Amino acid sequence: MLGDYRISGRRASEIAASVERAVGSGELEPGQLLPPMRELAGELGVNPNTVAAAYRTLRERGVIETSGRRGSRVRPRPASTARELIRVDVPPGVRDLSEGNPDPALLPPLHDAFAAAVRHNARRPGLYGQEAVDGDFARLTRAAFDADGVPGGPVAVTSGSLDAIERVLAAHLKPGDAVAVEDPGWSSLLDLIPALGLSAVPVALDDDGPLPGEVERALRGGARALVVTDRAQNPTGAVVSAARAEELRRVLAAYPGVLLIEDDHGHAIVDLPVHPLAGVTDHWVFVRSVAKAYGPDLRLAMMTGDPVTVDRVAGRQRLGPGWVSRLLQRAVVDLWEAGAVDVRAVSRAYGERRDALVRALAERGVEAHGRSGLNVWVPVADETGVVARLLHSGWAVAPGARYRMAAGPGVRVTVSAIAPAEVGSVADAVASAAGPAPGGRRHG
Repeated sequence: MLGDYRISGRRASEIAASVERAVGSGELEPGQLLPPMRELAGELGVNPNTVAAAYRTLRERGVIETSGRRGSRVRPRPASTARELIRVDVPPGVRDLSEGNPDPALLPPLHDAFAAAVRHNARRPGLYGQEAVDGDFARLTRAAFDADGVPGGPVAVTSGSLDAIERVLAAHLKPGDAVAVEDPGWSSLLDLIPALGLSAVPVALDDDGPLPGEVERALRGGARALVVTDRAQNPTGAVVSAARAEELRRVLAAYPGVLLIEDDHGHAIVDLPVHPLAGVTDHWVFVRSVAKAYGPDLRLAMMTGDPVTVDRVAGRQRLGPGWVSRLLQRAVVDLWEAGAVDVRAVSRAYGERRDALVRALAERGVEAHGRSGLNVWVPVADETGVVARLLHSGWAVAPGARYRMAAGPGVRVTVSAIAPAEVGSVADAVASAAGPAPGGRRHG
């Protein structure tokens, strides 16, 4: 069962440490079965309760996992970048529609905003002991949340949406807990969950967001948290509609102990209204990043939520980076006050390309999805073959394996790099590579 390695120790902490050392050194490999508790207790000459306590500690630390009568096994090593490695190498001369970046031409210039931030810093230098969130940043953020119907709550600032989600999950969950996530969904989130020692439960969605029955199934099965993308869902472009939001709130109301995380991925690049779910569970957060509208390298997201959750996130943040640069916060304040992003114009620019591609594919008999945002999701029968054939025809798209668990195969096409005159050529290439795809509005 364990090969040559022998677990040692008399106390629970010593037994747990013995297993953890072996996992770290590679003497115990992922998937390796541990002895039954009574058997190990007999070998070590200790009470079975001592071994049970050791195994419980190892589960809580994410070192092992237990599956009823099948016993306890060493967990797979956390995958921190596994899905990002599922990509295509783009050779010279091939157009890259795979990366998910915004169109640089639609991003605002930053020099005036940073100059204003530097001038503000000269008047009031950023020093230790000051509030982590700039006062004007908090005021404008809270006003925007209020305007969109997000429940009241304190404001925090993180280094992007994924940083916020990681901090919130760590504040409430322990290794082994299950998190319900959209499938297909954001590849970075699907990597983050196992990296935290958590397990992902796939939730199918359609163009209006997560399916209520799927959410109910996941929560009834014990998922401790649910992550929902309100707009511009990556990779499908789904938007949570008003009717779907009401259905999801009814489901969540029956599970008040579930942690709800909402990621408004389409902030400032989508002019469709947001329909928040927050407020029906005890613990919740609502997150918005500036990346897609103002620039990915700003690395800044604003977050609100219930006071306990925000306080836990802010408290842990103080023990790490301390705060997100107030120079960055002031630069974003200047961008907001200057109206640097015309949301309607940006949304229209992306929408025209996205809608044109979906229409063109439909005319060629190919199903595609993309109600909002930068991406179009195309279900296909042979994902690997489609990606290869598109590369051969001069276009690189993202393999759907980066974004899915139980969902069917597909490819993601980012429209931000497509000029309107190129839509027909892209549609021809995708249709030729994919052919008619398996039908249905459900993405899971």
